[in-house]
Amino acid sequence: MKTKPFFAFFLALTATIAIADGLPTVTVQPHQVDLTFPAESLVEAVQQATVGAQIAGRIIEVKMDAGQRVKKGDVLMRIDGREAEEAARAADAQYANAKLNFDRNKSLKDQKFVSQSAVDKSKADLDAASANRQAAGASRSHASIAAPINGIIARRHAEMGDMATPGKPLFTIYEPGALRVTASVPQYRLPEMRGVKSARVEFPELAKWVDATSVNLLPTADTSTHVSQVRVGLPALTDVTPGMFARVHFVVGSAEKLTVPVAAVLRRGEVAAVYVQLADNRLSLRQLRLGEAVGQGEIEVLAGLAAGDKVVTDPIKAGIELKSSAARSAGK
Repeated sequence: MKTKPFFAFFLALTATIAIADGLPTVTVQPHQVDLTFPAESLVEAVQQATVGAQIAGRIIEVKMDAGQRVKKGDVLMRIDGREAEEAARAADAQYANAKLNFDRNKSLKDQKFVSQSAVDKSKADLDAASANRQAAGASRSHASIAAPINGIIARRHAEMGDMATPGKPLFTIYEPGALRVTASVPQYRLPEMRGVKSARVEFPELAKWVDATSVNLLPTADTSTHVSQVRVGLPALTDVTPGMFARVHFVVGSAEKLTVPVAAVLRRGEVAAVYVQLADNRLSLRQLRLGEAVGQGEIEVLAGLAAGDKVVTDPIKAGIELKSSAARSAGK
């Protein structure tokens, strides 16, 4: 019942004709297009690292923040390492004492005042003190949190004054030059997916399309959802970041079809139409029966157009032209 007003609306507009003035058009012809099926996905970094604390302590300095580019080895923040420093000094003193004891026992052994077992024990004590000294020295260096890779800081997880503990994440860093999207594909699509070698990735929010650099179907399926993951490589992009939504269009074949740009189609409920420029440059609104989306930003036309028709690609401008013409005609 709700579709009647829409049909009436389109029939009324179809009868409205105006002179087209400089409108962008495309001549529709049957042509070879890629047959695809879409899958929603998310952008992720191929190389990403989560930097955590290795010693406990309060954060006393923050040198980097989210969005900044860093190089491997750059200091990101500092942790109060006084406890680690004192532990390192104690380990140094223990090592020095063990070394003196070993040297003394070794000298006494040469003079036959102590047995070989005493020398062996002092050597074992020296080795243990040396290992403890190295571990304490490493802990002292962990007070400075450094970037493990070159990249961009995606997120900082801690603030100045927070307590850092071993294993607690402090920064997330990703390499922007290596991005991919991961899509979920249902099981019934897997037979045709095994032959897919190419795909196009659409970023709806950016109104952008790019060709995938690789398509890799992972050999496992999720036990609860029964879908398989497909990793799709992306070229270097400056305006795409991990976590963004994307839609992957996997190319499964090709066919000859009559299509129009999606941007040229006007929709009112379930009814679709396009503005057609006639031979005398007048405009007519033509109702269409559409098929599936194909190619890159195109949609198949099942009925309503013929090869050679000129379709206006800017329907908003065409609608303004029609209203202006109608107003001029009413004024006369």
